[in-house]
Amino acid sequence: MKSFLSRKVLISSFIIFPLFFIQVHATPTESWDEASPEDMGVAKEKVEKLFDLSFRDDATQSVVLIKDGVLIAEKYADGFDKNSFGTSWSMAKSYYAALILISVDKGEINSLDDKASEYLDYFNDDRSEITIRQLLNMSSGLEYPETQHEMMFFQPDHLEYSKKVGLEKKPDTLFEYNNVNSMLLGDILLKVTGKKADVLLEERILDKLEVKNKTLWRDSQQNVLTYCCIDMSARDYARFGQLFSNSGVWHDEQIISKEMIDETFQYVWDTPNWWTDYKRGYSLHWWVSRYTEDSKIFNASGRFGQYIFVDRKNDIVFVRITKNTPAEGPIQNWSRLSWFTWINNVELLISFFQILENWGIVKIGEGANVNSPSTREEGASKEFYRDYDLIMDAMADLSQD
Repeated sequence: MKSFLSRKVLISSFIIFPLFFIQVHATPTESWDEASPEDMGVAKEKVEKLFDLSFRDDATQSVVLIKDGVLIAEKYADGFDKNSFGTSWSMAKSYYAALILISVDKGEINSLDDKASEYLDYFNDDRSEITIRQLLNMSSGLEYPETQHEMMFFQPDHLEYSKKVGLEKKPDTLFEYNNVNSMLLGDILLKVTGKKADVLLEERILDKLEVKNKTLWRDSQQNVLTYCCIDMSARDYARFGQLFSNSGVWHDEQIISKEMIDETFQYVWDTPNWWTDYKRGYSLHWWVSRYTEDSKIFNASGRFGQYIFVDRKNDIVFVRITKNTPAEGPIQNWSRLSWFTWINNVELLISFFQILENWGIVKIGEGANVNSPSTREEGASKEFYRDYDLIMDAMADLSQD
């Protein structure tokens, strides 16, 4: 997703916790247990290297590092702290995909290989053979423009937009990162549970993880944005990563079955590596960051450089989010900007919106006349992408002797 841009200088602060004994493989309650890196068997110098690499990019707002369920280090840009919200952008896809996994566990959905048309009446056309797995693996074959359907973000009714996207190619023949695949998940969940996806997310995941403060975005027609847009702190994003690192267990409750987690953390699709030399992949709305004998790192990722990295084998979770422009939420409202969506070009539309904002005609954020998740230039990653391979090497090195 793309949004509005401006500039700001970053100054960072660094926190590493004092030594004390914590039992390994802990699960946090309302707050994380904290320990020093050394106390959890991780060299302080390795943590500093990972964080220094992450903060080469002035867009970085927060980084949080978890080992064996214990928070061992965190770092924040000047003006931000442990309570500061980020906005997930497409990291939200992994959250709502988890609800599909839970529905399979509960028998509400028979199988990931069920045809989506069994749950979506409007798919009883040439889309009738598309499976839920193909939606989750981004291989549905639905129409795929160069914009990845980012224009949907500027529509008043995101679901209605998604319903009209037709079949372009045979399913399961090509990986194409299509936002429509994810937007349809909420309608499947509504069909099988009778509840909106954000309500389910709270009941089945976030409440159990004790995430108290968050914003779960909907469009102006009350459709849950299941392809983007969950706001919370970096510490709370880490809870979701820890759930997957724990094979779906939280405080002795199996929230997601181990079988579903195992199936998620596989290497299914090769994906384009235009900015990394590492072999990357995709599976069930999670990305593969690194896939070697000694290190298999998966991530939930979002536009502008939002990441929840999970090294399940070594029980390490690393969260990095970028500078966020707060908005009131949870209902997206484009107000008078909706008059201009006929432009039908994301880059031109954003440039035009920026001009209007600079002129003071519109305002985005808290107390504004336009309400939407947004990331300005200060939160748009550059060096983090450039150094991505180095950052993954540094994360993998945390578990090496």
